[in-house]
Amino acid sequence: MTGGTIFKIKKYALHDGPGIRTTVFLKGCPLSCQWCHNPEGIDPRPQTMWRLTSTGKIDETVGTVIGVGDLIKEIEKDVLFYDESGGGATFSGGEPLSQPQFLEALLAACNRREIHTALDTSGYAPAAVIERMLPRLQLVLFDLKIMNADQHRHYTGVPNQTIVDNLKRVACSQTPLRIRIPLIPGITDGDDNLAAITRLAGTLKTVQGIDLLPYHRIGEEKYRRLGMTGSLTAPAPPLAERVAAIKNNFESAGFDVSIGG
Repeated sequence: MTGGTIFKIKKYALHDGPGIRTTVFLKGCPLSCQWCHNPEGIDPRPQTMWRLTSTGKIDETVGTVIGVGDLIKEIEKDVLFYDESGGGATFSGGEPLSQPQFLEALLAACNRREIHTALDTSGYAPAAVIERMLPRLQLVLFDLKIMNADQHRHYTGVPNQTIVDNLKRVACSQTPLRIRIPLIPGITDGDDNLAAITRLAGTLKTVQGIDLLPYHRIGEEKYRRLGMTGSLTAPAPPLAERVAAIKNNFESAGFDVSIGG
């Protein structure tokens, strides 16, 4: 295993698991969520993204091929912060499970160094890949978007049965689990969808809590700078009152709930 492709390393992350963390964003995702705020993570290959400077537009490459050893050295720089805060490394994307060999090697290297590991995933991957990773994880942050199969396919490009099956698989593994729900007005935040998520989550005994992720418009400009099409004709972000009501409903069902992860 020589390495993999990443598009960002976020230091001192506070919303991707417990404590102070280093979040590594791996490139490549099998979903095409219409509200994606990291469209640079969809294509597995490095891409060109322009940005404006004082002298005009310049092109930058988004996506770096990096070896496991070099990436672990970067993660290890913040071990003191992990130790003091109960933090660690989180692997996100894109969809990190789309680079299974690279991800497994990174998790194994963190395990050897006793660095807490978390996976932020859409859950859309072969069951065998999920099962390979679980013994190396201390936390799974599992995105759950739309329970209606037809709507899920329409808005994300893939069916949701594999995702639901893998969520149950993670729960059965006894690996600590948090469900993350992107709140997209008019799409994921409807009462019927949230009630269906509540019913499913209530059957999963290892769910530690629910993270509500209100929609924002950060991704819209990125689509333009990448020369990509397909982003959602965006609604306004959800009202604070609506987010608070959703939080209260999940708390009333017995869940620990955070807003923003």
